[in-house]
Parts: sequence; structure tokens; C-alpha cells
Amino acid sequence: MKKSSILIIAALTLTMIEATAQQSLWGGEEIISPEIHEDHTVTFRVNAPNASEVRISGDWMPPEGWVPGSVPMEKDNKGRWTHTTEILFPELYGYSLSIDGFRTLDPNNAFVSRDIATLTNIFIIEGTESDLYRVNDIPHGSVSRRWYNSPGLEKERRITIYTPPGYESGNEAYPVLYLLHGAGGDEEAWISLGRSTQIMDNLISSGKSKPMIVVMPNGNVSQKAAPGEGTRGFYKPAFMVPGTMDGTFEETFTDIMSFVETNYRVKAEKSFRAIAGLSMGGFHSLHISRYHPNTFDFVGLFSPAILPNTNVSSKVYQEVDETLRMQMENGYNLYWIGIGKTDFLYKNVVGYKEKLDAIGMPYTFIESEGGHIWKNWRNYLSEFVPQLFQY
Repeated sequence: MKKSSILIIAALTLTMIEATAQQSLWGGEEIISPEIHEDHTVTFRVNAPNASEVRISGDWMPPEGWVPGSVPMEKDNKGRWTHTTEILFPELYGYSLSIDGFRTLDPNNAFVSRDIATLTNIFIIEGTESDLYRVNDIPHGSVSRRWYNSPGLEKERRITIYTPPGYESGNEAYPVLYLLHGAGGDEEAWISLGRSTQIMDNLISSGKSKPMIVVMPNGNVSQKAAPGEGTRGFYKPAFMVPGTMDGTFEETFTDIMSFVETNYRVKAEKSFRAIAGLSMGGFHSLHISRYHPNTFDFVGLFSPAILPNTNVSSKVYQEVDETLRMQMENGYNLYWIGIGKTDFLYKNVVGYKEKLDAIGMPYTFIESEGGHIWKNWRNYLSEFVPQLFQY
């Protein structure tokens, strides 16, 4: 065989290998999904020529019990399935696909969030409050994953800490917001699902919020860190883990405060401390703030998990009325409660509100549409933060 023929065959072979590699790297045929249109409708596409049915489930759809509803996608003659939504309001949305009954992610959307053990594709419709969830062309803060020693829990634990723009280059001391996650969450939840970093950057840049440090701990005392981020390695996350709401987290919360106030430039005074949380984190915020009744000047309860089966054997959950009165008498700047009108915890929260009324404890109460969902909690954070440390 001539040398020129060998070179031609080699070149063709190399081209085929490169094409195959590119196809593997990029997932084959170029498909845009989701495609967000100017009118805020969204088109989803997936190539599944052998499928009999493909459905899309998104959190803009009416719920079916605890999960979003779903609608069928339409198949064309090339085996591509498509669905276009109605006009969507500005918000961060999540969705997934079901191909012949098998729940899966959109292979053309690389952007995914984890809520407990469920992975969901995400996208943003820009405008109004959802602009707070975007990365805009403004100064940005920093996010650190630190490890701290908890003498009360006898272990090293991982914590997520946001510092505002300019922290590293300055010498100013800052107020602190301790921001707590819900059941099944961890120190990653507010960063990934709550868009807390983007919200803080945008509120601070616009002048709506004072610069502050935001501390996002892991509220599961049996964990050193989020699943996959600690010495236990990779394992399936669970909704409730041992010791989650037995009083231990509240008792040992000062370990977290000690670490922050030792390692960061903070204003270590009651008037410059805030605590807030969603669901289980709202439960923790309620009890931490009354168990340490002269520690926080601002308290935020976002859909708090006020449940009747609290572990009364723990000293943390005893003498609730007395410690609430003590908290009230010590004084505070803001006690803020937010709940969705269709939240399964709504009646419990209203009952707690009546308890506060009975002892004359001042509070701010906000009702929103919707249920126990991240859309509400992002909005609550966006409303709560601008009210902090406005001295």
C-alpha cells in the first residue's frame, strides 16, 4: 500500500475517532432544552425515539399531593419529544422527565439541584424578585466551607459561611445572620436551593441590606457534613436522621457561635445577631432564640415546623411559655413569621401565633400563597434580610 493511502486512511480514522469522542462528550445531537422565549414561555425537548410516553413534571404545575403535576410531551416523526409551557412568572423553577414511567433528568440541561435525595433540573425566568436569584454584574461576596470543632457534639463539623464583598480586603466587623435549613437538608441547602449567596449579593449591592456574614450550619447533629462531603463518604441522604429534633442542636448551638466569633470579624453583641430558618430550621430558630433568650435581636421563622410531638424529655423544650416571656422581657428588634396559606403546617403556626398573642409577645406575621416550598423560603429570606441591623 502506498504511503499516501496509509496517510489518508489514518486521517479518516482519526476524524471518525474525534467525531465519536465529540459525540460522547457533548451528548450527541445538539438539542436546546429548556429554551426560554421572550414571552416567558419555555420549550423542553428530549430525543427518545423508542419511548412510548414521555411526560414532564414541573413545579409551576398544580401539585398532585406532595409532588408537582405532570403533562405529556408530544412526539414528532424523528423521535423527538417536545412541550411548551404557558407564560411563566419570573421565578427559579425545577422540573424532571418521566420516560415510560422512569423518572429522569433532562439530558440537555446541565443545571441540577439536590433536595434531600432527589435531583431536579433548574432554570430561571428573569424579572422582579427572580432577579435576586441571578448572578448579576455587581460586587460578590465569598463562600467558604469550613470545619469547626464542636465540644458539645465531640466531633469536627462542616459549615458554610458567606462573607460580604470587601471582607477579605478590609478590617470592618460585621453583624451575623445564622441561617438554618429544613429536614433532609444540610449545610449546602441554602446555597444551592435557596440561592442565598445571590440574594445576599444583590440585596447588599442595591443598598437594600446591610453587609453581613451569613452562617449556614448543618442542623443534623449526627452528621459531620452533608452526604458525600464528610468522612462517611457517599451515601443516600435521608429526610430525618437521628437526633434531628431532640434538643441537642439547640443545646450545642453556642459551639457554632464561638467558632464564628473567634475566627471572623463580627460584632459579637445581641443587637448584631440574627437567626432564621425554614421548616425544621424555623423550629430550631424558635427554640434556640428562647433557650438562649438574650442572644438574638432578630428572629425569622419561615414555615416553622411547630409540631405537637416535640421531645418533652429534653430540657430545651420545657418551660416554653416562661422562656418566651423572658425573651420578650429581654427585648428584641424583630420576631418575623412567614407561612404559606396552603402549607400543611399552617394551622400549627396559627396556633403558635395565638400563644404569642396570649402572652402579649409582639411579632410580624406574613401569609403568602402556596405551601411548603422553596419559592416561599427564598421570598421570605429576601423580605427578612433588608429588615436586619438597620440602626
